[in-house]
Amino acid sequence: MLYFIIFIVIIVIIGFYFVGLYNSLIGLRNRVKNAWAQIDVQLKRRHDLIPNLIETVKGYMTYEKQLMENITKFRSQAMSSNTVGEKAQTEGLLSGALGQLKVAVENYPDLKANQNYLALQEELTSTENKISFARQAYNDQVLFFNNKIQMFPSNIVAGMFGFKLEEFFEIEDKTEKEVPKVSFN
Repeated sequence: MLYFIIFIVIIVIIGFYFVGLYNSLIGLRNRVKNAWAQIDVQLKRRHDLIPNLIETVKGYMTYEKQLMENITKFRSQAMSSNTVGEKAQTEGLLSGALGQLKVAVENYPDLKANQNYLALQEELTSTENKISFARQAYNDQVLFFNNKIQMFPSNIVAGMFGFKLEEFFEIEDKTEKEVPKVSFN
């Protein structure tokens, strides 16, 4: 009888342990979803600013039609992408095109002095910073979640309940990864 009670106590302790692992996996998965929602909010803000930026610069930049079309096309692709990988790739293309726009603006001194352009550029820069911070927070949560799924003994519970690894939000655009070269020649 004593062995039976000890056996039941051990089974209950193991059961509580596995329930704790399951609950921690659920909590981490929800934190990943929340972190992704924060990125999504900032990306939507960025997407909402772009048409205003295009309208502001359109009157000044008569020779940059292809660049404007690319920005519009990449914005549409980014807004319609569904997976984290697709979103990262299309957002990388959009970031590259917006970077080209910043370079092109240097050829238009009147545009650089335009108050609407300056305000929009400041908003866009602020949003880019928020996206960067949100991306870092998301990737941190994905790392915690993926580690928990892959490490013993939580990997057993994750496998039993079908938890899947999450994708990191990684930069796809090589221009954003490369460090600019400075030359004084």
